Amino acid sequence: MRLFVTGAAGFIGANYVHHVLSSSDNEVTVFDALTYAGNLSNLDKLKTNPRFKFVYGDICDSTAVKNSMKGHDAVVHFAAESHVDRSLESPDIFFRTNCEGTEILCNVALNVGVDRFVHISTDEVYGSVEAGSFKETDSLNPQSPYASSKANSDQIVLDFHASVGLPAVITRSCNNYGPFQFPEKLIPLFITNLLDGISIPIYGDGKNIRDWCHVEDNCKAIDLVLNSGTVGEIYNIGAKNEYTNLEITQILLDLTGNDESMISWVEDRLNHDRRYSVDSSKVESLGWSQEISFANGISDTVRWYTDNRKWWEPLKGKP
Repeated sequence: MRLFVTGAAGFIGANYVHHVLSSSDNEVTVFDALTYAGNLSNLDKLKTNPRFKFVYGDICDSTAVKNSMKGHDAVVHFAAESHVDRSLESPDIFFRTNCEGTEILCNVALNVGVDRFVHISTDEVYGSVEAGSFKETDSLNPQSPYASSKANSDQIVLDFHASVGLPAVITRSCNNYGPFQFPEKLIPLFITNLLDGISIPIYGDGKNIRDWCHVEDNCKAIDLVLNSGTVGEIYNIGAKNEYTNLEITQILLDLTGNDESMISWVEDRLNHDRRYSVDSSKVESLGWSQEISFANGISDTVRWYTDNRKWWEPLKGKP
């Protein structure tokens, strides 16, 4: 199978391409605009693989997308603006990439006749839940421009499926962690700050709860949905590793040999979702389950950032 993978110079996409090329005989074309969070070095080890190809391009450029997508069997769409704080400052960029870009990809995929279109979304589209876990059929309640742009992009994909038959599926995963994550997100930001002796910022009271899935497990779930999911369906991906931000902080303090004096308390942002949680029984019915425990995964992640300063140190200086 020939896969057209958007945004795969980023965190989850790069890990997904590594997974696919190491576990199958599929061919992969990476299509990426290399914006600030896209890093071609994430794919360095694949450059000599004859089943790997990189194309520099913007998903909002319909001509470039069409010229590059032709001849592929499936699209796996990771490309997105994804940082909540940045979305509060520059929402237009998020709606352009996440909505306009997704619409262009859907339209081109329909016209060139791909067999499957996998759209990668997020649990943030559901908003906060005090107790229990969101199912795929629950209403959406996004609380940031980022989450709203992703919710809208999900609807675009579903509309293309319902109205013109695009063979699409959607995954909505919980927070991911692991290697190659840009150091603006909570876990890599905290790890790299602590390795450099810099304080770590915690919003509000630190009791916001997130579920954490190792990126390798998420990639396996995405690949399973690509190959075995039902067209037109949505699949939540959660790992049942719920921790408050303060608990995550304490774990990282312990793993890096620091104490609570490294914490810097900052004012909470408006509408900061309190708890995310999704019901993963649907993807589990396809045969997926978490393989990497959080204890092992977070230790490995701290070790990866400790051993890969040359990768993240230049990125910390990016605007």
